[in-house]
Amino acid sequence: MDLIFSSIEILARWDVLLALLAGSIGGVLIGAIPGVGPAVAIAILLPATFSMDPIVGLTVLLGIYGSSMYGGSIPAILINTPGTAVNALTTYDGYPMTTRGEARRALSLAYSASFFGGIFSVVCLILFAPILAKIAPMFGSREIFLAALLGLILVVVAHRGQALIAAALACFGIFLNTVGLEPVKYTKRFTFDQSWLSGGVNLIVVVLGLFALSQAFYLLTGEDEKVRMTKLRGGLFQGLRELARHPRVAGVSGTFGVLMGMIPGVGEFTAQFLSYTYAQKTSKRPQDFGHGSSEGLIAAETANNAVPAAAMVPLLALGIPGEALTAMMLSVFYVHNVVPGPQLFQNDMDFVVALYLALLLLNILVLVFLLFATNQLIKVVKIPNRFLGAAILVLSFVGVYSLRNSFTDCLIAACFGIFGFVLKRLSIPAVPIILGMVLGGIMEVKLRAGMARVKSFPDFFIDGRGDTNSIRPIAVILFIMIIGVLLIHFRRVWLDRKELKEAKWSTKHASTNFGMHLSRRKDYLLRERGRKVRGKHLTYNPRSTGKR
Repeated sequence: MDLIFSSIEILARWDVLLALLAGSIGGVLIGAIPGVGPAVAIAILLPATFSMDPIVGLTVLLGIYGSSMYGGSIPAILINTPGTAVNALTTYDGYPMTTRGEARRALSLAYSASFFGGIFSVVCLILFAPILAKIAPMFGSREIFLAALLGLILVVVAHRGQALIAAALACFGIFLNTVGLEPVKYTKRFTFDQSWLSGGVNLIVVVLGLFALSQAFYLLTGEDEKVRMTKLRGGLFQGLRELARHPRVAGVSGTFGVLMGMIPGVGEFTAQFLSYTYAQKTSKRPQDFGHGSSEGLIAAETANNAVPAAAMVPLLALGIPGEALTAMMLSVFYVHNVVPGPQLFQNDMDFVVALYLALLLLNILVLVFLLFATNQLIKVVKIPNRFLGAAILVLSFVGVYSLRNSFTDCLIAACFGIFGFVLKRLSIPAVPIILGMVLGGIMEVKLRAGMARVKSFPDFFIDGRGDTNSIRPIAVILFIMIIGVLLIHFRRVWLDRKELKEAKWSTKHASTNFGMHLSRRKDYLLRERGRKVRGKHLTYNPRSTGKR
């Protein structure tokens, strides 16, 4: 109880509560605008959070991160356009409800499911916080290196069908992190005697370029779409009652969200599809899924809102971000000399619990705000894309310049913005670049620290030579997981190629057989035509369609 009270004391400050309120409402607004998303908003706000206290800056970012998916469900349900990428599955059952005149019911159900998922994940993590505090000290340099390597591999293999491109981009991110002064002996690397490269490539500059500027270019080059809104009828409180009739779907979906959120590189999409598949297979009316099923909407929204709190576990316990948004938050820790990892759980457990309590309060604030402000909030969907693009462009360059008052940073950000725009048009993910920069730095530092006691490969998992009693179990488990993930991925690639070859063979032979069938059918019809015509002097000639 003392831990809870000390955590509440950290939160019970006017600036923290104001930051939480601004972040939560701002996140809903950002999520409700299609084409912006939380990554853009967090990237723009990052420079401003560096001048705040750590708890204040992180609370603002957590507010945007945790509430954006609430707002993203609004355009997904009303106009069949997800506000954020993770709300794509919400359109499957949310928009069909709107076409039936049940828009308010769908919104109410989405809000209620999101609220349950967020509260469920926070409660689970607060209950497991003592266990995490005991496990965290077991992670040394070698374990953190293996965990970072596992996270990087999971990020790559999560991009199914684009794993090779994702791996190349992750390696490019690792290379960007090596530019400048190396962290141990401070020797210059890849600077080519250019003074502006001595400080390295700034992570925030790259983030603003790849996410904010690229999105601004994308919106400016597109066309403004005319949005037709549907009228909302009925109450928004009915979703809470309807959610209570599906406790099994909500509970399992929340569990999927928590588990997938704690695994780096997996995130909302995997949690959503696992939850949606489970709900459909166990439903009494599976035929309704995709046509306005309340269970499908509950599964999608519960799972994706259970992920943000769980995604903070690898970030806080090991200092390893699992996605771009948590990688951005990691920079706030570093600016304020707060190093996430085992020491944070040992020495500042009240700070960790305060962040979880902030997420708990965040979900309550967002639900109350949405229940009373939805009618006014839906108007933000009508904001023109080009106006948004211009606003994001200006704010991004202001944020980049404010970092170090450098025009060079603005040029670097513009280059990465163009590069990110090209990746976006080609549907290639940019997230591996950011995670490569962050995880590459962690891997380098921890590997060089751990190699001081490693003389051979087995020493990586054993303290001392030949002493079997000093095996490092966490290192062994992580190494086995890395090998297992790689084997599963290569097996999946082999099966995909096998299925592709079989599909090509079937298509080729099917087209050949179909052509032969058409030829025979034509000859048959021509013969029948010659036989059935009586009383007329017709001569059947397969090469001629005339009469003689």
